[in-house]
Amino acid sequence: MAFSFLHSRSAVSDLAPVPVFVLALLAAWKRPLAFHGVFATAERFGTRVAQNTRAAVLTLALLPVLLRLCLLWMIPIPVPGIHDEFSYLLASDTFAHGKLTNPTHPMWIFFETIHVNQVPTYMSKYPPAQGAILAVGQALGHPWIGVLLSVSVMSVAVLWSLRGWLPQRWAFLGALFVALRLGSLSYWANSYWGGAVPAIGGALVIGAVPRLMHRYRSRDAVLLALGVSILANSRPLEGFILCAAVGLTLAVVYRRKASLNLRQFLPRIVSLPVILIFLSTALFMGYYNWRGTHNALLFPYSVNDHTYGNAPHFIWQAAAAPRHSSNPQLEAIYVWERSYWANNRLDSIGHLTEHVSSVAIKFIYFFLWPQFLLPFTAIVFFLRDIRIRFLFSTFLICFLGMIAVVWSQPHYAAPLTAITFLLIIQSLRHLRQWRYRGQPVGLGLSRTIAIFGLAMTLVYIGEAAKNPLLSSFVAPSGVWGNPGNQLRADVLKELEALSGKHLVIVRYSTGTVGTGEWVYNRADIDNAKVVWARELPGVDTKPLLDYFSSYHIWLLEPGFSPPRLTALR
Repeated sequence: MAFSFLHSRSAVSDLAPVPVFVLALLAAWKRPLAFHGVFATAERFGTRVAQNTRAAVLTLALLPVLLRLCLLWMIPIPVPGIHDEFSYLLASDTFAHGKLTNPTHPMWIFFETIHVNQVPTYMSKYPPAQGAILAVGQALGHPWIGVLLSVSVMSVAVLWSLRGWLPQRWAFLGALFVALRLGSLSYWANSYWGGAVPAIGGALVIGAVPRLMHRYRSRDAVLLALGVSILANSRPLEGFILCAAVGLTLAVVYRRKASLNLRQFLPRIVSLPVILIFLSTALFMGYYNWRGTHNALLFPYSVNDHTYGNAPHFIWQAAAAPRHSSNPQLEAIYVWERSYWANNRLDSIGHLTEHVSSVAIKFIYFFLWPQFLLPFTAIVFFLRDIRIRFLFSTFLICFLGMIAVVWSQPHYAAPLTAITFLLIIQSLRHLRQWRYRGQPVGLGLSRTIAIFGLAMTLVYIGEAAKNPLLSSFVAPSGVWGNPGNQLRADVLKELEALSGKHLVIVRYSTGTVGTGEWVYNRADIDNAKVVWARELPGVDTKPLLDYFSSYHIWLLEPGFSPPRLTALR
């Protein structure tokens, strides 16, 4: 199961640059000073930009956005295609209308869908940060604008983080890698699934640590607190593991380094502005929970898990009795969750190996493949560097935390973005100094890796151009997609162009084509132009038709190719 990730069309196509990369490394080994003048000129230019803070910030803030906008003719605005995306878009629509949640609809049984709570209130199950950034975009014209803003801020936040650990020119190079690899063509920028927001939180936390260790400025402490707050409201589990890992590693450093005075360090963090930020964050989270679940200590995610969850979240947990639903789509999710958990639980060496390899492969494939894999694995040779030891120890603790969770996607590791590229750049700095038989082979190898780090952007663009239909899930190493929901978007556009309001009853049981989920709605269902409902086996739809008696009624059968849309009234 783990290695099936590498057997996809996108992964196989992504092997194409590897031979070229290997040949370039061999050439750099043989002739490390080739094109030295060209490289030196480019490095001097990059250094000048990096040392000009305003130029560096503007470059990283605008580059991913402008690059992506320039590709709109080839890669259109992403169409949501994954259950999580529709849940985040529900949160966006709710926040954009000035609400934290929505009342349960009287006909909610027909609107029940994946990753959405219907009772005690109608809302997304996810933490609010990603929905909030989408709501900013929606207020500006489209939720995707919020996604672009988030990747822009992510690039700048990573620059600030790396500058706390590295010289300016190296920090700029690392942030440039992030902007090009993750900020323009990854699914973080081309879907509504998220990734950039928790990456911002992780970057603020990691960047504040060295600044607070060596000097105190209230701004750094405030940014640390903001980073923790962002993590708590975007990826709380992974954020908690990151903060705990940073604290644990700092404790070890404190015990071994007499120059670090804990009595001076702690007051730098525990200050009035920081306390106020943490207090306001806790109050907001409690209020958000209270509005959504009627319990300040009960998260919407927990409500959804109690209502619909069919498998444990951690690999050592035992599963409860299987859950079943009269909703065929929920039943399909139940079966999939149970099967996925069964293949990733901690019940045998084989399953553990499969699970660990799956997590590692997804991480490598998304963040490192192929050009950054060499400097990342070379870290083990540079552990005498105290910075690498600190960052690598923190990374390992967080990676073990990721392994403990059954589910795994690259954006789960988003809080580790700054740490990952810090390790890559610091490894490149060490590699650059390496000499073999008097030859500066490290210089040639580091330059080759850096050039490929920038030039692979062209490969990603070419991969996206091969199939624009799937472009909403362009990953740094290929394309992920769900074209079935492009059909849903086409039907929605067709109905929105008609006069009046429309109720679409989705009948999944006809036809032979496999379909995804189609039933997703706006926050204010009664005032939506198009309302999506499902036909449930054995449940009379007359109450639904009576409630929407003034609407145009349509029957949609997505099991046909193309989906069959029939006017009933």
